[in-house]
Amino acid sequence: MFALLIAIIYLSFISLGLPDSLLGSAWPVMQGQLGVPLSFAGIISMVICAGTVISSLLSDRLTRTFGTGVVTAVSVGMTAGALFAFSFGNRFWMLALAAVPYGLGAGGVDAALNNYVALHLKARHMSWLHCMWGVGASVSPYIMSFALTDGLGWNGGYRIVAIIQIVLSACIFLSLPLWKSDKTKTDNADGQPLSGKQKPVGFRAIFGTKGAIACFICFFAYCSLEQTTMLWASSYMISYNSITAERAAMFASLFFIGIMSGRAVNGFLTLKFSDKTLIRAGLAIIAAGIVFIIIPSVQALTIAGFIIIGLGCAPVYPCIIHMTPSLFGEDKSQAMIGVQMASAYLGSCFAPPLYGLIANNVWLDALPYYLIFFLALMAVMHEIVVVKTKNNFLRSNI
Repeated sequence: MFALLIAIIYLSFISLGLPDSLLGSAWPVMQGQLGVPLSFAGIISMVICAGTVISSLLSDRLTRTFGTGVVTAVSVGMTAGALFAFSFGNRFWMLALAAVPYGLGAGGVDAALNNYVALHLKARHMSWLHCMWGVGASVSPYIMSFALTDGLGWNGGYRIVAIIQIVLSACIFLSLPLWKSDKTKTDNADGQPLSGKQKPVGFRAIFGTKGAIACFICFFAYCSLEQTTMLWASSYMISYNSITAERAAMFASLFFIGIMSGRAVNGFLTLKFSDKTLIRAGLAIIAAGIVFIIIPSVQALTIAGFIIIGLGCAPVYPCIIHMTPSLFGEDKSQAMIGVQMASAYLGSCFAPPLYGLIANNVWLDALPYYLIFFLALMAVMHEIVVVKTKNNFLRSNI
């Protein structure tokens, strides 16, 4: 039965990734039809991220009360409903309103599942499960490209993904009996006893933990880089490489394919290399990808650059999350991961719209230089975490 539960978790991660790349791939078309400026994609992104921050910060309390299964099922259901609302939206304010339940649902499932996997499964599963997020995120731009070229419009693309999300949500609801022991789990993946049912951890204790703030900033920087690339890759290629919106939507999905394939490989690499080593290697690969998209106006190099950036992003997020229980303690892991998710979504909330303002008013082709800033911040914060936690018991060797 535990193997079936793992399969359900895999499906949940696919459902988490499905909506994430829709806005960026469709926005060049949506912008014109809605009659709003280019930078307004950042407003929708901010609303979504605000919801995810709220639900992530509440995840410790919600998961301890209802269990991971219920939180996951309800959250995926909320995102499915929000996507259907998107598919019928023909005014900007309607999309901004539908973004609220989408954000709340995404943050709930993200924090709850990441903590469950970090506590109960090995590092390779964390990478492979986040690879499933990449499956969802890489499939949806193709769905949107199909909808745009086949006359269904961007609304049709959202509707197709909404139907898929509803099916996945139904599967998770049917699996709830498999999660029934979640709240009373007594052993982790290594057979060590957990501390049992406890009260939620306060924010003072969370932020007072050595290395925690640097870890949160690292998450902020990572998602700033990832989400900015995700949202603006299509627009950057249209401006920088002069390609059509339909082709840009298809090529932008290659970034997610880079993440997906990188995480599939990373699952095997965790058997040989530490999280610290894999994170550093990922940062170096991201730097190489940024160099590729800086090279003047060569379409093949730009596309290759986004794939390489995706490959570099692959190990960073899952490796940091998986080490959280051993880095900060299993009793604090859900609360810590909740704040990590909130920090990540703050980056998702502010960095893409800030770049939208830069692109709209200053220079659209500034994308690679914008990404360099967050890459440098991420690298510095990761090394601070390594130094501040060097005396801790490190299951993940970081």
